Amino acid sequence: MFPLHDLLDDETRSALAEHDDLMAGLLARRGVTTKAAADVFLDPSYEEHIHDPMQIKNMPKAARRVADAINAGEKIAVWSDYDCDGIPGGVILHDFLKKAGANFVNYIPHRHNEGYGVNEMGLEKLASEGVKLVITVDSGITDVEAVAKANELGMEVIVTDHHLPGPVLPPAFAVIDPKQDGETYPFRELCGAALAWKLSCAVLAHGFTGRELIPVGWEKWLLDMAGLATIADMVPLTGENRVIAKYGLFVMRKSPRLGFGRLCKAARVEQRSIAEDDVAFMIAPRVNAASRMGDPRDAFTLFTTTDEVEADLLAKKLEAANRSRRAAAGAITKAVHERIAEKKLQGELPAVIAMGDPDWRPGLLGLVASGIADEYDRPVFLWGREGSNVLKGSCRGGPGNVHVVELMTAGGDIFAEFGGHAAAGGFSLHAETVHLLEERLCEALASLPAFTHDPFANADAHIHTHEATPTLLGKLERLAPFGMGNPKPTFVFRDVTIHEVSWFGKSNEHLRLRLKPSPEDFSERNIEGIAFYAKRELGSDIMKLEAGNVTSILASLERDMFTRSRPVRLRLIDIA
Repeated sequence: MFPLHDLLDDETRSALAEHDDLMAGLLARRGVTTKAAADVFLDPSYEEHIHDPMQIKNMPKAARRVADAINAGEKIAVWSDYDCDGIPGGVILHDFLKKAGANFVNYIPHRHNEGYGVNEMGLEKLASEGVKLVITVDSGITDVEAVAKANELGMEVIVTDHHLPGPVLPPAFAVIDPKQDGETYPFRELCGAALAWKLSCAVLAHGFTGRELIPVGWEKWLLDMAGLATIADMVPLTGENRVIAKYGLFVMRKSPRLGFGRLCKAARVEQRSIAEDDVAFMIAPRVNAASRMGDPRDAFTLFTTTDEVEADLLAKKLEAANRSRRAAAGAITKAVHERIAEKKLQGELPAVIAMGDPDWRPGLLGLVASGIADEYDRPVFLWGREGSNVLKGSCRGGPGNVHVVELMTAGGDIFAEFGGHAAAGGFSLHAETVHLLEERLCEALASLPAFTHDPFANADAHIHTHEATPTLLGKLERLAPFGMGNPKPTFVFRDVTIHEVSWFGKSNEHLRLRLKPSPEDFSERNIEGIAFYAKRELGSDIMKLEAGNVTSILASLERDMFTRSRPVRLRLIDIA
């Protein structure tokens, strides 16, 4: 095994002396450079590393208000977003308020009819039903006018959100947002559902009539939803998020929640051994499919129902919605290809592909843009309409040397909002300038210096195939759960010979390689490498692979959960 990074300085290496060179390097590259920090990172403790929710700015005031509403029997509305952060957050407050005997209702705006955030139409409906207190989840921090409208309608609002505030805070009874000015809470990267869980814990700590009937520690059962959202919402899996995700996975594995178990079964996920990849790539897309293809309340009801028949029906409905999502993405892909063919007939394909349609659903466009960008080897920007007026889209840089956030920055004021990272991003557009999108992006691309992205350069070490053992994988799993801010360790395998190439899946979209060991391995053991949606993830050149090719591979290590002995296999990231 050969490290691909500079050796640690003497002070850091001494501080991490109880760990071998590989583990010490992995910890240091995650910002963990002391023995105390390593102990916390490798063994996060619920009792020691979950912070007191009352430390969050305005939380004592919010907890007292919720407790007063429970005691007085005031009608409470939980207004949650429709994605895989807002829905689990709404479920958390549903379960808590139900346990507390509160008078409450859950409200989830319809993605396509109402759009994101708090809106006046929904507030008027709640006011007409006698609601006196509205608690937002994963939304509300920029909805200044809507919150003012709620006040006019005789309702007080507690905003819980984790997005960046605008220049003016909404006129709420209390604003819970770790990113607001004056926040002193030790960790500020909680997702929306985690904040809903924190509010529940704070109200339990404050107390209310009937509190004594709720068992001590009951709130830990809500960590299945807090952990699900923390993993799904792409917040950094560091600090307190790491604790929530780790213990959330523990609860998911033994959760008695009927709908969660049925959804795992429908998605062919083994609940007893569910891991962060299962959540991110199997469970979360099905939850998100509810709002993208239909009604977000299907996902919410799935997680809150106590009826086995309803749980079965809703799990199957979400599975069908996810299939519809893939089919709809396929239809958009076909339409994009047709437009590209027209452009080719008119002349050379532009350096940036940018197109859209008001009928395209923004939630489907990331998947489409990724495939188009890889196929045509250039940045792709696709937009659709969400709600009544907002044009939103996704972009991918493709295999070329383009940093999409820098490209959007250079595009100037054509975007209303944008964000993301080097390879992928999201944006919203001004309707009156959408026709200029492609022209402006091509001009911006021409003005930018080349951006070099070499995934092999960021690998953690060069190892031989015989070193990819259960022992090494067990050591790496101490760093889990993996995600944003804590990526899976990656390794370069040089000069490996491909023994067999095979494709599987309904459309032969997934790749399996059998790899012979490199000459240095002194081993006869072949190892399997796998890539799901290989053409999209690895590029179209992957189709040229043949048995006998000698190549270098970038991969992470994982267990093959579908083979009885659960051997180590490689998850392919790139092939040179």
